[in-house]
Amino acid sequence: MTSKEYLKQAYLLDAQINSQIRELESLKSMRGVVQGMTYGERIGSSGNRNIEAPFVKTIEKIMLLEDRINQEIDRLVDLKVEIGEAINKLEKPAESLLLKYRYLDGMEWIDISQALAVSYRTVHRIHASALKNFEVPEKN
Repeated sequence: MTSKEYLKQAYLLDAQINSQIRELESLKSMRGVVQGMTYGERIGSSGNRNIEAPFVKTIEKIMLLEDRINQEIDRLVDLKVEIGEAINKLEKPAESLLLKYRYLDGMEWIDISQALAVSYRTVHRIHASALKNFEVPEKN
């Protein structure tokens, strides 16, 4: 795995969590929708009717998705700590700070250049140097 691939893991996981949160909000908005029900006896039915309220399945899906999101958030927190510790091993503070801004905070390049008080072009030079100097931690 390259330095960039390793560092982008947190960004990608964060994007995945945000996508799941949007899906969760969509499900939550649907849980109050009551589907049409038919009353009375059906002729020729086998008697295996589902008497469960229609919104129960939606609530179950919501609960499962909330659990998955919470697990992913826990994983993201652990991953950010791991990446932060690896970034802290860089010798040059500007490189370390730039990688934290970009990969842990998700800042845009222009915002990083302002935060570091350097030109946009210099930000990319520092980034290239930081990636070259960065060592991907070995998995145990």
